[in-house]
Amino acid sequence: MTAKNGRRTGRKDRRARRAAGPEVNPCPPGQRGGAYRPLTPRDLERIFETALRLLETLGMGEVPARLHADLAKAGAVEGERGRLRFPRKMVERAIANAARTFVLHGRDERRSIEVGGDRVHFGTGGAAVLTLDIDSGLYRPSTLADLHDFTRLQDALTNISWFTRPCVATDVADSFDLDLNTAYALCWHTTKPTATSFTRAEHVAPIVEMLDIVAGGPGKFSKRPFMKAHISPVISPMRFGEDAVDVVYECIRHNIPVSCITAAQAGATAPATLAGFLAQSLAETLASLVMVNTIQPGFPMVFSNWPLVVDLRTGAFAGGGGETALLNAASAQLSNWLGLPSGVACSMTDAKAIDAQYGMEKGISSFAAAAAGGNLIYESSGMTASLLGASFEAFVLDDEMHSHTYRALRGIEVTDENLGFDAICEAVLGAGHFLGGAHTHAAMERDYFYPSLADRSPPQSWAEMGARDAWSRARERAKALLATHHPAYLTDEQDRAIRAKFNVLI
Repeated sequence: MTAKNGRRTGRKDRRARRAAGPEVNPCPPGQRGGAYRPLTPRDLERIFETALRLLETLGMGEVPARLHADLAKAGAVEGERGRLRFPRKMVERAIANAARTFVLHGRDERRSIEVGGDRVHFGTGGAAVLTLDIDSGLYRPSTLADLHDFTRLQDALTNISWFTRPCVATDVADSFDLDLNTAYALCWHTTKPTATSFTRAEHVAPIVEMLDIVAGGPGKFSKRPFMKAHISPVISPMRFGEDAVDVVYECIRHNIPVSCITAAQAGATAPATLAGFLAQSLAETLASLVMVNTIQPGFPMVFSNWPLVVDLRTGAFAGGGGETALLNAASAQLSNWLGLPSGVACSMTDAKAIDAQYGMEKGISSFAAAAAGGNLIYESSGMTASLLGASFEAFVLDDEMHSHTYRALRGIEVTDENLGFDAICEAVLGAGHFLGGAHTHAAMERDYFYPSLADRSPPQSWAEMGARDAWSRARERAKALLATHHPAYLTDEQDRAIRAKFNVLI
């Protein structure tokens, strides 16, 4: 009797362990990409040569005076109509001097990630002005409270490797208060690597003062920066933006790593042909690289060449579709070919609801970007409605989608054990199946990802359990996390010191 109960207990325990999933994550972030190569070696060379030619013969317009002087000293040449031309050797020198890899620090060092090479990490981005309300299922203006909620939600999600705001707090009118409270929310609710943006250059120093309080004292943040800056210093087509260039100078002065983002739109601010688009967008992102490496050679910069698309029938931004997937994959391939830390975008679905369009557009573009080897893949979590919206349900659904992508990137390990010769012989000559075998159990724990949101039950069981769709399951999971996960990573002393100096609104 004891033996029988023991067998039952052991079987029950094994089933419980299997239901909980493997103890070791079979698909962690940082898998290797680069197998998908939409461009041939000759294509890469021709696009690069065209980009160099654009910079050397057309050059960049509207160059701010300070940057103009620095670039001229570094070898830039005056062109027509006040444009500044970049000789080929100048661009090649910037590429040679550029940082190849660097660490994005988390306040918790265990959450730090290395950027560059062929490692793939999904993260966030965006400036959505709308939030998909988790209760009504309708869009409303995004608030500072939403930003805090998104920050603590993602802190519990494994596959978001770094976090920047997905939404703008539209209820904060003052631009400095907006920048300050955005950075504060990131510090309060997560210890992952973070990223923010600065509306104006004069906002950088006081926010660094706040980050020093978080880091432990004056100058501590700059020694180990745990927040990078998202900046768009180039405005397509082929000109600089003075305010953003000023922010670049200030960020470099304070040792804040930068992601210099080019966000041209095919058929609007860049050619409609995909090859022409890639050539111009590459030239523009190279202009940012030349700028950064002229100011400080080797400074950590994510080469964030984000190809965006408009629907040429209407002029509306189109975040989903095959062209977006293809262009961002090609951009990642180009950046990696140059040996530069690559940043691209994906999952910018045009869907407003969590529906079939949402899943199709996100799945295609996120897998393409990852398979092509994008080092940092922005916008990949939580975004809806052509980047106008952010969704709590989308965050948890996208996190599960990334696990599937990472598992695909991990690939197939071909070893003597995995080839299973002995296991095949044992099954064929014995039970006639592989269920319950030691070889199967080992693979189950090591090789498979088990989704918790995707429904794999038979139709009858699904109906008996309420016939719920993915949106409702994701809403339930997001609500549960928001109700239980309340990380507060600032000490009371740090919080008091920040609030004594700055206008913290929550």
